[in-house]
Amino acid sequence: MSFQIRGSGGKFNPSFQKSHISKLLLIRKMFAGLPELGISNGDDLKETLTNCPDPLKAIDQFQMENGILLPTLQSALPFLDLHGTPRLEFHQSVFDELRENLMERVAVIAEGKEADRYSKLEELLEKSFPLVKMPSIQPVVMQVLKHLPKVPEKKLKIVMADKELYKVCAVEVKRQIWQDNQALFGDEVSPLLKQYIVEKEAALFSNDVSVLHSFFSPSPKTRRQGEVVLKLTQMIGKNVKLYDMVLQFLRTLFLRTRNVHYCTLRAELLMSLHDLDITEICSVDPCHKFTWCLDACIREKFVDGKRARELQGFLDGVKKGQEQVLGDLSMILCDPFACNTLVLSIMRNLQELLSQDALPRDSPDLMLLLRMLSLGQGAWDMIDSQVFKEPRLDLEVVTRFLPAMMSVVVDDNIFTVEQKLPSEEKSSQVYPTLLPDAFYRYLQENRVACEMGLYYIFHIAKLRNKNALQRLLPSLVDTYNDMAFGDIFLHLLTGHLTLLSDEFGSEDFCSVVFDNFLLTSFSSKENVHRHILRMLLHLHHKVAPSYMESLIKTLEPPKQSSEQLKELYTKLMEKLEAHKKSSPVLEEKPSLDLGLHAVTVSTTTSSAPTTPF
Repeated sequence: MSFQIRGSGGKFNPSFQKSHISKLLLIRKMFAGLPELGISNGDDLKETLTNCPDPLKAIDQFQMENGILLPTLQSALPFLDLHGTPRLEFHQSVFDELRENLMERVAVIAEGKEADRYSKLEELLEKSFPLVKMPSIQPVVMQVLKHLPKVPEKKLKIVMADKELYKVCAVEVKRQIWQDNQALFGDEVSPLLKQYIVEKEAALFSNDVSVLHSFFSPSPKTRRQGEVVLKLTQMIGKNVKLYDMVLQFLRTLFLRTRNVHYCTLRAELLMSLHDLDITEICSVDPCHKFTWCLDACIREKFVDGKRARELQGFLDGVKKGQEQVLGDLSMILCDPFACNTLVLSIMRNLQELLSQDALPRDSPDLMLLLRMLSLGQGAWDMIDSQVFKEPRLDLEVVTRFLPAMMSVVVDDNIFTVEQKLPSEEKSSQVYPTLLPDAFYRYLQENRVACEMGLYYIFHIAKLRNKNALQRLLPSLVDTYNDMAFGDIFLHLLTGHLTLLSDEFGSEDFCSVVFDNFLLTSFSSKENVHRHILRMLLHLHHKVAPSYMESLIKTLEPPKQSSEQLKELYTKLMEKLEAHKKSSPVLEEKPSLDLGLHAVTVSTTTSSAPTTPF
């Protein structure tokens, strides 16, 4: 028997033939596992019809043997025929119901406490696995695989080798595949890690320039609800091996890129597992309790005395031979959210010491905070060198830099008090413009000192102290490793400068902020250029018009700049144009003349009182 496949016009259509043949082959492949289970498939029916003398009788026989083996059903089927219900529809509905019941039963068996529950599931897997590619049976097979704590290796290899099966299998099955295949797990994790970094950088360059809604505003619990953290937590589950792999990926990427957001993810991942009470992992991670305590401090944005002693106990408790733990602890302290909390706590400590006339070196809490900040700042060097030893804190930071910074605070306080005195008691002293040499030097040479110096800028900006800001900003042009031009500092600085928005009406203030600081590096650092434009999007109407005009020309992006920069500049130009149009135009006021005759008033002096109108 021969036949041709024809298209809609009755003509032979090769593409039509090719697509139908491929579909037939696919269907045949799907049902290929039925004979292994002693169930007839399409090939058996074809052979029966080819060799039988009576095809109708053969079809009836095939339906009897392969239909639902329920004697009472046979007499009921004709009623369905009378209602016009196709047998296929009936059998499909029965099949769907049975499949759902079977899947529920699998879950009940797996959650039970019977000793042989997993052997029952393995037996069911052996019977059903040959049909794993049959779409109608596949959900049952996947349900069984999902609930088996240890899937036979042969079955795992089959699933891993077939892209379609791998895609649809549950994450519980994938974990068993990943734990012995680091490269495959890396391929799954890599896009999530990239997404995490993109999200963090997007937050730093967000259009929301404000002190109230900054990068550090979300609470730790809120941050852990992010898509990437939740997905990674689900992928790891309770598997310690996968958790160790993710940590290794984070260490490697941190070393390769120096991007501190990987340190944030390391801490967030551990605390996300803590929230879910995954003791299998939390109990074996030596950083768990330290991270838990630090997380509480980050939530409060302050390290109090009690928690400081707890953190010190963890650091002092690192035993000989376990020094590698310091590598992970330093990463956790390198997290920008941890650094932010530590430096804010240091600033608060310094204010208390100033009010008590005490020296920084006499405060144990301050010394501990500096120790942790130093450990966090040295994370990259420690992991890179593999020398797991706490970096020694430069004591001159305490004995020279901090007193220099405190002298700046004292200068400011003296000037503030002086301004409040009656004019006859005021001296001729002007606000100091120079800074102590030690302050300059340590900003350039020491990263711990530089971090504290940068946060002191935020402190005076919060106080809306224009004089101190004009004194300090130019000193940030040359800082340790260009920390003053990093995205985190610039994100916070632009937000804090909005508190002094009215000061931008003065060209002198604009000159200090832009000419003496921000514009010194914007041409070589695109991120600085972007942060300037972010700030101007919010403050353009406050900036002195003549200064704004020259600033716009200076900030025009070069041709080779990124699309994000060009887009920001375009937005700023649109805002400026809209502001010009919305500005009120001074028109000649209408005359209020009521048509009254002018009254001549005598200019001669009269002792008689004038009568009011």
